[in-house]
Amino acid sequence: MPLARPQPARSKPAGSKLPGPLLALVAAGLLLAGCDETRPREPQRNPTPQPAPATGLPPANLSADDAVERAGPFGWDASAEAFTWRGQPLKAGRLWTFDGSTDGFVMSGGELLPAETAGLRVAERAVDAAIRSPSGLELDGARFSLVLVRLTRLRAAEIWDGSLHYSTAAHGEAAEFMDKPPAGSQPLVNETVVLAFDMAEPVMGGDDWTTSLIDQIRIDLDDSEGGEFLIHQIAVTEPPPAAPDAEPAAPDALRPKT
Repeated sequence: MPLARPQPARSKPAGSKLPGPLLALVAAGLLLAGCDETRPREPQRNPTPQPAPATGLPPANLSADDAVERAGPFGWDASAEAFTWRGQPLKAGRLWTFDGSTDGFVMSGGELLPAETAGLRVAERAVDAAIRSPSGLELDGARFSLVLVRLTRLRAAEIWDGSLHYSTAAHGEAAEFMDKPPAGSQPLVNETVVLAFDMAEPVMGGDDWTTSLIDQIRIDLDDSEGGEFLIHQIAVTEPPPAAPDAEPAAPDALRPKT
C-alpha cells in the first residue's frame, strides 16, 4: 500500500483578510491615534451683555406741582433766575438750579438725583442724612454771607434739623461752625419754603465764615429717616441791601434761629 505524501504548506495570497481578533486590535490602535491628533480650538464668544442693575430713586410718585409757596422776604424770580429779597435781586457767588443734573451735589445717608422736570429729588434713608455741594468753591465769605435753599417737602419725617455746615482750608465740617434758618422755617408736606442761613451771624462759629474762603457747604434737612424733598435752587449770595436809617432785620427775616 503506497504511503501518503505530505502536502506542502500553502502560503496566503497577498491582500487576504487578517484574522478577526488581530483586525480588532489594529482598529483600536488607529482610533487611539486619531484621538491624539491636535484639534483646532473653537472660538470663544463673549458673553451676551446684560443691562446694568437699576440704581437710585424709583420713578417719582410724589409731585410738587400743587405745592403752596410760603410767603416771606426771600423769593425766587424765575424770569431773572435769581433769588430776591423783598423783590430786589440778590447777587449770587454760586447758584445751582439742577436742570437735568445734580450739579455735583452728593448725599450720604440717602439718595438724590435730578427730578423728572427740574430740581433735585432727595430721599433720606438714614438718621443725619447730609447733602454736600461740590468742593473747591473758593467763595469769599466776607462778600457772600447768605445761603438760600428753596425746596418743597414731599414726605414728612419725625425730627427736623435744618442746619448748614461748611468747611474751609483751616477746618472741616464741625458742630462749632454751623447755622440754622429762622425759627418756624420747617416746611410742611406739599409746602415750598426758602431756608435762609445768615452766615454773618451764625449760631456757631462767630466771624469764621466772613474771614474765610469757603470750600464746601453741607445741608442737613431732617434728623430722621423717611423724609423726601424736591430742592429747586440753592445759592450763596450777598446779604440783602441795608436800607438807610433802617432798623435791624425783622424777626421773620434772619432772626431768631431755631
